[in-house]
Amino acid sequence: PATSVKLRAAITLPPEWEDDERMNFLFSDFKENRDVNTKDWDSKIDFWTSLILKICRSRGTVCFNLQELNKIFQRKGFVPLGLGTVIRCMARCGKIQRESEFAANVDCGWVSWGFGLLLVKPLKWTFSTLLGSSGVTLEESFVVIELVKEKAAELLGVYWSSPVANCSLLSFQELQTLSSHICIDESTLCMALLQLQREKQVTVSLHEGEKIVKFSQPGQDRVSSVSDVDLGIYQLQRSERLLEVRVEALGLEAEKCKEEARVLLREGKKSQALRYLRSRKRVERKADGLNAQLENVKGILDRIANSETDKLVIQAYQAGVSALRLSLKDGTVEGAESLVDQIQELCDTQDEMNQTLAADADTDELEDELRSLLENSTLDRPSTLPEVPSHPLSPVRESGSLCDDLLCGLPLVPQSLFNITDEELDKELSRLTLADTCLQQKDCTAPVKRAESAQ
Repeated sequence: PATSVKLRAAITLPPEWEDDERMNFLFSDFKENRDVNTKDWDSKIDFWTSLILKICRSRGTVCFNLQELNKIFQRKGFVPLGLGTVIRCMARCGKIQRESEFAANVDCGWVSWGFGLLLVKPLKWTFSTLLGSSGVTLEESFVVIELVKEKAAELLGVYWSSPVANCSLLSFQELQTLSSHICIDESTLCMALLQLQREKQVTVSLHEGEKIVKFSQPGQDRVSSVSDVDLGIYQLQRSERLLEVRVEALGLEAEKCKEEARVLLREGKKSQALRYLRSRKRVERKADGLNAQLENVKGILDRIANSETDKLVIQAYQAGVSALRLSLKDGTVEGAESLVDQIQELCDTQDEMNQTLAADADTDELEDELRSLLENSTLDRPSTLPEVPSHPLSPVRESGSLCDDLLCGLPLVPQSLFNITDEELDKELSRLTLADTCLQQKDCTAPVKRAESAQ
């Protein structure tokens, strides 16, 4: 009971789990013939199928066996009697598959590599499995197809988004560390890798007794096979990591020798302190040598990375040259010159047409302007009326003054056009002369009269 409670701790059981009557029906065994009561049979299958998938998903696993299910579903000292039938129905519907059959569906290289090495537990090639018996043993493992596909997609996404995505090959141990948060155990990781292998997104091989994995890159339909170049790069990268660890360890050892020499020197043990200093120098020389090797390895890896970039650039140039060659395949210099001449002729013709249309437009504008001038000239004809005075009128003076006499002598305002002959003009001029003479005489007699009055 304690084990079953621990296994159920991470899941939420359905509400009817506390209903004794309902659970007694669900814990009972199935009828031999489904046709006796189809509704009850199907409802019981649906209940346990949904609950098994829910448990596997909550635990983060993709596999289960009958023994684990019996422990998880134990209730009041009883276990469900029909789980074997549920498992067989799930297998017939394609929701689950025997672990051995799941691995056997992948190519033979995977099976031979995985047998006894890939899986935590060796594949069980029993007579019942090979003969397709419907019996279900307690320890036989089954793979949930839906969950293993989800786990495989999640594993591929984690690799693509990780810093090691630029590494062509990964060791199995490195992949375990990278996927530890999504694959709770080695068996789950192996099932996900088998699914990716089935989807042609991963390939696994053995190299010097070490399991190495190669993933497809984003945008690729399938992963390429492991080449000698991949293996060479993998060995260089592994050497780089080993050298970095060794250099770091030598640095710590040199620092430790220095501290020991300082302590001995304080205690007055000069000879022993010198011995530690000599050890420190020896360790530092070794570290310098490893540093030089490390720089060489990094330089080679940088050249390989640059060569890949250069290769892509060269391929782009080649594609561009091919495209340009195809585009100019049917073209010649003479044809291009003829085409340019034709274009120039068409442009000249268009310019002439534009100039003609512009000339017609100018003639119309000139005619409109001439018509406007004729209308304005009619409006500007001289008027028969005198100009309106612009200065203010003089105040009215007393009658009989000099201004009154002058105004009386002026001619009347003409009421018609100036149709005056030369004789009439001479007469008018004579009157103006006489008026001026009288005005002067009045101005001369005015001082004499003022003098006489003063006397």
